[in-house]
Amino acid sequence: MKIALLHGPNLDRLGQREPDVYGSTTLEEVDAAVVELAESLGVAVETFQSNFEGVFLDHVADLSGRVDGIVINAAAWTHTSVALRDALLASGLPFVEVHMSNVSAREEFRKHSYLSDVAAGVVYGFGVHSYLLGLRGIHAHLTTN
Repeated sequence: MKIALLHGPNLDRLGQREPDVYGSTTLEEVDAAVVELAESLGVAVETFQSNFEGVFLDHVADLSGRVDGIVINAAAWTHTSVALRDALLASGLPFVEVHMSNVSAREEFRKHSYLSDVAAGVVYGFGVHSYLLGLRGIHAHLTTN
């Protein structure tokens, strides 16, 4: 089993950006934690981050046939990108939407997701553990479906 771990805009700044909201863990540390858990589950992980929506959409399109599922933190694109929703649907791949912060307790615009209703599941509010729970969720989804 192979899972794509996708990080949207500004997540390359984890550890520096708004540590009161996102903590001090870097993106590299997030990736390492996910890869470690994945190995214990017998899963391979491919990671990707971009601040450019077109590049991100092209990457999602290229995942079909290469991976079995996706764990995605689309960051701000969660709340703005119909194009990302369409790309995820077109990929035919199941995905879990994750967020480090509790988006329901933040600004009003963050409470709407263009992805949630077509995701296999959504995890938010647990910091780095949101990614780990998302990986466990997509793994369970793929092994039971």
